[in-house]
Parts: sequence; C-alpha cells; structure tokens
Amino acid sequence: MLQTPDRILQEKGVRPTAMRLLVLDFLQAQSSAVSLNDLEAHFLRSDRITLYRTLKTFEDKGLIHSIEDGTGSTKYALCQEGCACAPEDMHVHFFCNKCRETFCLPMSRIPKTPLPGNFTMEEASLLVKGLCGSCATGNAMRLQAKEP
Repeated sequence: MLQTPDRILQEKGVRPTAMRLLVLDFLQAQSSAVSLNDLEAHFLRSDRITLYRTLKTFEDKGLIHSIEDGTGSTKYALCQEGCACAPEDMHVHFFCNKCRETFCLPMSRIPKTPLPGNFTMEEASLLVKGLCGSCATGNAMRLQAKEP
C-alpha cells in the first residue's frame, strides 16, 4: 500500500508543512532526478531559499539523496523505501548526454572498494553517461529513417 506524503514525512521525522508536502508530491511524480532550478520552475511563486531548505531537510532525514552529475547543478532523487543512505545503499546513476536527465539505477550497486586500514569510506559515487532508453530509441528511429 502506498503511503501518503504526510505519513512519509512523519515517519522520517519531518514536520509536514504545505511546501514540504508539495515538494514531496512533485518528487514522487518524477522519473528522473531534479535540481533546485527545476523545483523553482515548477513552483513559480515559491522562494528559492524555502525550496533549498526543504531539499536539505529531506536530505538530512534520508528522504532524498543528492547527485553530482557533472552539469554543475546538484540533482536530487527520492531514496527507495528502506534506504538508510549507508554505503551498502549506494547505487549507480546514469546521465543522458542528449536529454541531460539523471536517473537512479538502484539495482546497480556501487562495488565495494578495498581501502587501506586507516581509511573510512563516507560516500561513493559512480556515474555512467550515455543515452537513456528514450533518446537511444529516438536515435535508432532517426537512423532508420535516413537509410535508403
């Protein structure tokens, strides 16, 4: 059974304000990670600082995770149920060079990396770049159309 946004926030220890509920609802509707600019574009009448604080609160409480995809703009995506944002929960991300969308690949875990005895891993990231399914299909269709 799907949980309501206010129940999800309460379980994570986040007070369910109107803006937080709206942002969570927006994030749940996305198929790819979003930036602060994406949120600003969607919530035209919202204050950038409020949106940023909402994202940081969600991230601090383990509701979302941030992704550095090389675009210079941090992206955010919902964590999967049961994720504690611990090293064993880290997964690969995919950046589409054409549509510039960033996707979580939760089934592709980041491999364990042996570290020297006095090193402690706090986070890791693995970003794969290429064409997403939609863009790859679109390219194949265009190539077929050009063939005589």
